Amino acid sequence: MRFGARTNARSQALQLLFQAEATGRMVVDVLGGEYALSDGPLDDYAEQLAVGADSMIHELDAVLEANSANWGVSRMPSVDRNLLRLAVYEMLHVDDVDIAVTIDEFVELAKAYGTDESSRFVNGLLGRVATLIERGEDVVATSLAACGEDEADDTAEEEVPEADAAEEFPAQEDAPADEAPAQEDLPSWAQEG
Repeated sequence: MRFGARTNARSQALQLLFQAEATGRMVVDVLGGEYALSDGPLDDYAEQLAVGADSMIHELDAVLEANSANWGVSRMPSVDRNLLRLAVYEMLHVDDVDIAVTIDEFVELAKAYGTDESSRFVNGLLGRVATLIERGEDVVATSLAACGEDEADDTAEEEVPEADAAEEFPAQEDAPADEAPAQEDLPSWAQEG
């Protein structure tokens, strides 16, 4: 699949984050060894996104957990989970990209790499996060608090709004989170040769 430059960089970042998670390593460790990209060479923006998201994965997961009613981060398909991590990182830390552009780009990647329901799920969850950001909330502090964790900024006391059940990812009968997914369930770039 061919993408524009920034979209390709986001795709590469997804591939790096996915590989890091699948092998239990940090992205910098993946970059220090052999890694697979469907369309290379590695773009600088891809590296920035992947390393940045990986460096704050705990906080990003708290944001996802707090904004995904009835669907824990560990139960999300790996591709969706990593797409969402990258998107939220970009929304919070890349000032030269409009939030609406980020959402559109990651919804398109969800269509390309995820399941039939992925794009709707990604769009709904990112929309909720965008609403909080636009209201001026510190979504990381609010999310950590909602997940029962303290952060230095205890001023975020407003509750995260409940999500519409219709926007949530439907329950699937997939392998438990600690089992590797079947090869045919992985995107082509993640399947073993």
